Amino acid sequence: MVSTHRPIWTLPIEAVYPALGTNPQGLEAFEAQERFQRFGANELPEPPRRPLWLRFTDQLTHFMALLLWVAGILAFISHTAALGWAIWAVIWINAVFSFWQEFRAEQALAALKNVLPSQVQVYRDGALTQIPARELVRGDVVQLEEGDRVSADARLVSAESLYLDVSVLTGESLPVVRNPHPVRQRESLAVRSGKPLERQGEQPQHDKVNPAEISNLVLAGATVSSGRGTAVVYATGTQTEFGQVAHLTTEVKREPSTLEVQVSHIVRVITAIALSMGVLIFALTSVLVGMEVKESFIFAIGIIVALVPEGLLPTVTLSLAIGVKRMVRHNALVRRLSAVETLSAVNVICTDKTGTLTKNEMTVRYLWLPPVAGDLPPAEPGLPAGHIAVTGAGYDPTAGQVHLSDNSPLAWKAHLLLSGAALCSNARLMHLTAPNRWQEMGDPTEAALIVAAAKAGLNVEALQQRYPRQREIPFDSRRRMMTVVLDWRDDLWPQTFPQHSEQVAFTKGAPLEVVRHCQSILRDGAIAALQHADWETVVAANDALARQGFRVLGLAVRPGGADLQAMKAQDLEQDLTFLGLVAMFDPPRPEVPEAIAQCHQAGIRVTMVTGDYGLTAEAIAQQIGLLDNSFTPHEQVRVVTGDSMDHLSDAQLQQMLKYRSKLVFARMSPEHKLRLVQAYKAVGAIVAVTGDGVNDAPALRSSHIGVAMGLNGTDVAREAADIVLTDDNFATIVGAIEQGRTVYQNIRKFITYILASNVAELVPFLLMVALKIPPALVIMQILAIDLGTDMVPALALGAEAAEPGIMQQPPRSHTHPLMDRALLLRAYCWLGLLEAVLGMAAFFWVWRSHGYGLAEIQAVTPALLTHSATAPVLLIYAQATTLTLAAIVACQDGNVFACRSEKASIWRLGWFTNPLIWFGMLIEWTLIIAIIQIPFLRTIFSTTPLNPAQWVLLLVCPPFILGAEEIRKAIVHRFSRSAHQNLTRKRFRVLP
Repeated sequence: MVSTHRPIWTLPIEAVYPALGTNPQGLEAFEAQERFQRFGANELPEPPRRPLWLRFTDQLTHFMALLLWVAGILAFISHTAALGWAIWAVIWINAVFSFWQEFRAEQALAALKNVLPSQVQVYRDGALTQIPARELVRGDVVQLEEGDRVSADARLVSAESLYLDVSVLTGESLPVVRNPHPVRQRESLAVRSGKPLERQGEQPQHDKVNPAEISNLVLAGATVSSGRGTAVVYATGTQTEFGQVAHLTTEVKREPSTLEVQVSHIVRVITAIALSMGVLIFALTSVLVGMEVKESFIFAIGIIVALVPEGLLPTVTLSLAIGVKRMVRHNALVRRLSAVETLSAVNVICTDKTGTLTKNEMTVRYLWLPPVAGDLPPAEPGLPAGHIAVTGAGYDPTAGQVHLSDNSPLAWKAHLLLSGAALCSNARLMHLTAPNRWQEMGDPTEAALIVAAAKAGLNVEALQQRYPRQREIPFDSRRRMMTVVLDWRDDLWPQTFPQHSEQVAFTKGAPLEVVRHCQSILRDGAIAALQHADWETVVAANDALARQGFRVLGLAVRPGGADLQAMKAQDLEQDLTFLGLVAMFDPPRPEVPEAIAQCHQAGIRVTMVTGDYGLTAEAIAQQIGLLDNSFTPHEQVRVVTGDSMDHLSDAQLQQMLKYRSKLVFARMSPEHKLRLVQAYKAVGAIVAVTGDGVNDAPALRSSHIGVAMGLNGTDVAREAADIVLTDDNFATIVGAIEQGRTVYQNIRKFITYILASNVAELVPFLLMVALKIPPALVIMQILAIDLGTDMVPALALGAEAAEPGIMQQPPRSHTHPLMDRALLLRAYCWLGLLEAVLGMAAFFWVWRSHGYGLAEIQAVTPALLTHSATAPVLLIYAQATTLTLAAIVACQDGNVFACRSEKASIWRLGWFTNPLIWFGMLIEWTLIIAIIQIPFLRTIFSTTPLNPAQWVLLLVCPPFILGAEEIRKAIVHRFSRSAHQNLTRKRFRVLP
């Protein structure tokens, strides 16, 4: 694989580095750059894509386009070439419009790939640093930790409890163990009578092996399930096993979201209605009105073209894309379009505490040592006796100190506690010069321990060299502990242990877990047996600190010899000696209380699910307003631990979730988190779940919306999530829900807008049949309305910002249809009907101004339908249809403002908060004026110039539509206010 003589997996560890031209300190920066130039980036080529021209032809050949092509052909057959060309123009205009929108949406989604580039930890110039995965080169020494995605093929040189998920390559669902030991190459020889037949000078053949099954290789595409390791890269990009799998280079077609499927269904239903209405109009006009078959046929085609919503689906796609781009600007990266729709229905958020509700900026505030009378500071209110204060904040080791003098009898105990905590950590501190600050690398909790040790005057790097690490048992969420074995021959504190120890194991973790594994305690300078009273003292100290909102870690030690390295992990973490506690504070994010309050107003229940101690979780929940008393003032807070959840049946858990709101879930394992999500789903909740670890992936996948952390989350969690937060901030989730609601409402807005105009186009033909009058619109004018009013204004409604008060409304039901009865009644029976009334009023007003009543109009109708009317009558008719056309367009101006909200007044929204609406109105009036004033267009659209009085009459239409809608909103608002308050209160107390 690397050498023609021996594959990389067969080499001993010390031979791996020279074989790949590197060393344990990693490549020099200039050497890495030279290899990058020579071998290229560590990425796969873009998959083949359909040419743009073929994707454009898709817009000309879908169902609705084919329907219009047929309609155009029929128009040519019936000798109405102008209508045929107009229909085909509709096809091309919609094709260009749809292609442009989908192309923009695709470009927006493609650009998101660069928002969160994959990062890897690599040794460069002897220092561990983070670089983009695409910059990896052969010979790079990479460090792997739990949750990391392997970005290149590499050979392990060290590993500690390392398990990999290689399901991408092998389909194996269970994690597989990996180790750095060389693998002997299997030879195959011909055998006869039990003896190998090997001719002189002949080389034996080697068995073919699958690299994914070799125990010392970590291949690109795999993920680290648990443990740690160091590996040397030997293949990148297309040379990796991942890159050579042929099916991975094929394009994966994006599945349509449930919203797009629902809109497609709406389009098909409306298209079926259009066809039915066309057939009905054809039958009625030819039978009842007495119109010639050719004329009836032309009108039927016009009705079909008018009612088919050609631009609805692409407008939905663009509206989703606009919502996605807005979320990116607010630090929420949407990985699946369907998530935008689902966000609008979320009514439960299960969120982590650390890093999401809090800053994830740990600072050690107190140490606690087992108390002995006379050698400890006195207790302070709310704090246990035996605490030692640590000042400062953040990761600057120079900005604070441990309040304990060096000559204090407690000094060596505190130093031992902090040294053990720092040595049992993998984080590092870096001092940056631009800007001038200290930056942590690794887990913030471990970084805080290192900072506290430095504040006590300890040199952590010197300690690490003096006591080199021999073994590590990584932390996991089930044990809640981490252990390291150190070479302790050079003992700095010989008074600690009764006899000299060659090696020492330090264990840190959840205090109650650590003390449960202890048999002794360091007290009064000596190791004594751990009595029940000692256990109670430790628990009381832990609880007192936790009630203040501190995150508390316990530390224990076990002296021994070389046998510590050979012990099983579960045996090593027994018979420990308890040393003390470290209390650190992770301040809540300042914006979180307001975001929590927004959720409460929006009818969204927020549930904290954390691995922290229950009292700590409850204290933080109280600080951020999570346990709000507004709706359930008499309900007591209940902290549910993982152990107590194990004693609840599924039915009991579901009942608790349904009828109680003041719940805090603490000491939760990934299995508990998954069970909690499933229980919420079982009671009908739409659940969003946050997660950052590899073990959070099942809960993220099980939830309706999985939300992963972009800064501190693992690659596995990000792959499982629907949304990635690039700032790990809870307030960003609330903002994403607001955008999800906005997108859903915007789609309802432009559907209402389009359907209302269709009613105004249809009513003239229904009245033609009912009253036996000429149609108030001709077919070409209907097409002008469609092209002039259903394009840019509808797009403007799809780009509306969030309405005021959108987060004061309860979540929508996920079973609620997009086009419900309320939308249809408002569009068809209110706004559309108002437009139709004004349009027909304009039609009759022109006739009345020339002395024609209904009977006179009916008298000249046969001549108009057969094109045999006199010139004056034709002129009056042309003016009447022109004014009807202009009136409907003017009504649409009022309609577009009316449709900006289903409930809020335009005075509350603001007239100029969406400039795209004014741009759309400018476009439509430019088109209408051109149709009325330019002779060439007048001939095509059968229009004639209007007089000044008629232009003034048009000014009445927009305020009439908008004013009527404002009155309706005011009435509805008055009667729905109390109902909304009761509904919100009910949603908080009992989930649906």
